[in-house]
Amino acid sequence: MNGPRAAGSAGTTILRGVRPLGGASRDVTVRGGRIAAVTAPGKGDGAGAAHVTAADCDGLIMLPALVDLHTHLREPGDTAAETIASGTRAAAHGGYSDVLAMANCVPVTDTPGRVRHIIERATRTASCRVHPVGAVTDGLAGRRLAPLDAMAAAGALMFSDDGVCVDDPGLLLRALEAARRTGTLVAQHAQCPRLVQRGQVNAGAAAQATALPPWPATGEETIVARDVVLAGATGGRLHICHVSTAGTVEIVRWAKSRGWPVTAEVTPHHLLLTDLMTREADPLHKVNPPLRSAEDVAALRAALRDGTIDAVATDHAPHTASSKDNHWCEAPFGMLGLETALPVVAEALGAGGDPDWGLVATVMSTRPARIAGLADVAGRPPAAGEPATFTLVDPRADWRVDRTESVSASDNTPFHGMTFRHRVVATMVEGHVTADIDHRLPSPTATNHSPPAPGRTG
Repeated sequence: MNGPRAAGSAGTTILRGVRPLGGASRDVTVRGGRIAAVTAPGKGDGAGAAHVTAADCDGLIMLPALVDLHTHLREPGDTAAETIASGTRAAAHGGYSDVLAMANCVPVTDTPGRVRHIIERATRTASCRVHPVGAVTDGLAGRRLAPLDAMAAAGALMFSDDGVCVDDPGLLLRALEAARRTGTLVAQHAQCPRLVQRGQVNAGAAAQATALPPWPATGEETIVARDVVLAGATGGRLHICHVSTAGTVEIVRWAKSRGWPVTAEVTPHHLLLTDLMTREADPLHKVNPPLRSAEDVAALRAALRDGTIDAVATDHAPHTASSKDNHWCEAPFGMLGLETALPVVAEALGAGGDPDWGLVATVMSTRPARIAGLADVAGRPPAAGEPATFTLVDPRADWRVDRTESVSASDNTPFHGMTFRHRVVATMVEGHVTADIDHRLPSPTATNHSPPAPGRTG
């Protein structure tokens, strides 16, 4: 893909036979970057348009384009593993219109200038909208608070030291106070270093089977318990990254019952894979936090359904083949996630059939957009008058994941060789075609040479 295409910016495109949110078949008319009409099949509205093109989208599910609260784009710094260009191509192929780019680059995104650099670089090279996450502490070192107010003014939507935990409660309290002042939020990587230490796999049977150092659930749960209390005390918004245990679910549920400003995310891999996958010690299954038990997976799915966990976020973490092709303890933590997220979530929530597509849209688009302050432009319903920002899903794709076909610069997916019923086949952002995997959409009548601009809207 050579960047976004404007779908009929000099005319009209009619997508025939799509199923908005998995409902009845409809024709959706796109004109001028917006959805002009949603009509019964055969009633698509091309009246008055200079150019009308049509696409056969019969049976495809139309969802609002996805929003990822947790992406590692690796640029600047580790561009052998990923770049803004390659990572956002993967995002577009996975159905995403917006990604929040974590701060653990080289150099760390811990100044207003570096926030602006990410925005400017993305404007030139990205296939979706990129929103920088500012670091909580200088250099992710956990010793001194970064200039959060200034980074918020420069365009940072969220602050996180993701990859490491903000272990000092005093620093986290001050960060939450800054989040309250600036209307942003703090995303915590919940990992108590004194409890996790050199942990590698889930404590219990997985650690015993592999003889690798155990990673206890308490290493996550103690930090979450502490931090939700700090959020309640300050009124600053706290977001818990990659929830992985049933115990954390109960703590988040308790915090929400008290009305505290706490949200939480779960990754696709923690919704589908269990610690049984780690017993062969293949580093493709090495991730932080580790894959957990089947009981934890069941609790995470239930919490996503009942709203205790607000959102799915990929924690897309590309690594070069040479770094992953190592002994388990020497290989880095992390998995790809952007291209496979929707099929994995659909599988986890659908139990082999079709999921509740409204729920999928809520946890992968609507709620993440609200959490990030992007609800004016992202996570919008596929309805007349709304931006033409959506993804199309083939519900009968029977897609076999092949790591060699990834459009990411890396191929460290744990899903290689697995077959999924659903697959994203196209994505549009404000009328711009950002992915068209099976070439269903018509050739454009005009070309736009820059992607929709990133930025904060609310």
